[in-house]
Amino acid sequence: MARFSLKPGVTAALAATTLLGLAACSDPGAPAAAGSAPASSATGVKQFNLSPEQDRVAADVDPAAAALVPESIRKDGKLTVAVSPFAAPLAVYATDNKTPVGNEVDIAVALAQTLGLEADIVPTAWADWPLGVESGKYEAVLSNVTVTEERKLKFDFASYRDDKLGFYAKADSSLTKVESAPDVAGKRVIVGSGTNQESILLRWDEENKKNGLAPVEFQYYDDDSASSLALQSGRADLTFGPNATAAFKAASDAKTKLVGLVDGGWPLKASIAATTKKGNGFAAAAQAGLNHLIEDGSYARILDRWGLTAEAVRKSELNPAGLPKT
Repeated sequence: MARFSLKPGVTAALAATTLLGLAACSDPGAPAAAGSAPASSATGVKQFNLSPEQDRVAADVDPAAAALVPESIRKDGKLTVAVSPFAAPLAVYATDNKTPVGNEVDIAVALAQTLGLEADIVPTAWADWPLGVESGKYEAVLSNVTVTEERKLKFDFASYRDDKLGFYAKADSSLTKVESAPDVAGKRVIVGSGTNQESILLRWDEENKKNGLAPVEFQYYDDDSASSLALQSGRADLTFGPNATAAFKAASDAKTKLVGLVDGGWPLKASIAATTKKGNGFAAAAQAGLNHLIEDGSYARILDRWGLTAEAVRKSELNPAGLPKT
């Protein structure tokens, strides 16, 4: 079975750079919590293992998928994967402050295993992955990359998660459903400035005002602590942002609850995908490997381990429809 190796990175600087790089696409949200063995307590709080010692879901080799790996990648027996440790549960530094752990790392390791390769995980600032892939420094990127038509001009993709945004309310809130524009009319909603979710909420607000409904009260905060305080104190009704990090936070402290999921490219579907160099052939191998993980149940166990079942895909797609440039 394939092994897992790690190239150490510059932890504090990299984490800060990654947060800045992702802010243009989404608000990464929740900070990491202390690690322990995965479990759920009587209070409903789930304990995530964020220690460097990971009991990962193991995957077996799929000969058909392995045969699709280009010789240029297969020859050294390794799959070099860029992962940005920006926020749990996607990828974050473990309690030793140097080992990347999380869903993206687990998927990368399992994908390498099913292709008969050793995963070589490289901590990478999010802004640096495009040049790294184009130059051949990284053979794949698993770092919450959303497929866009503009990115498809330079990269190939194999999808592995749906890009979802989540509405979260205080755990004891009377709010139970947010599915469309009327559900946010008159609500006080915390959202990241300049983000895709803000753009969606602005469109919903305009629709409501045209229909004579109460406007949304937009609230903006500089950090997660201030945002959490506003929600818990009753100064805000909802938060709206990337589902993955919000789901992790809700599971970790049981202070919030999911009340609605929206496609990241609303009204269009958006896909998160393994990203590879354009035309080198590896994306087809990645797609086959991911579909093997889906079919044998390994994929579902990984997503469940990190609380991301709501973002699961039925199958990996090769170069799925991407979000338009505007």
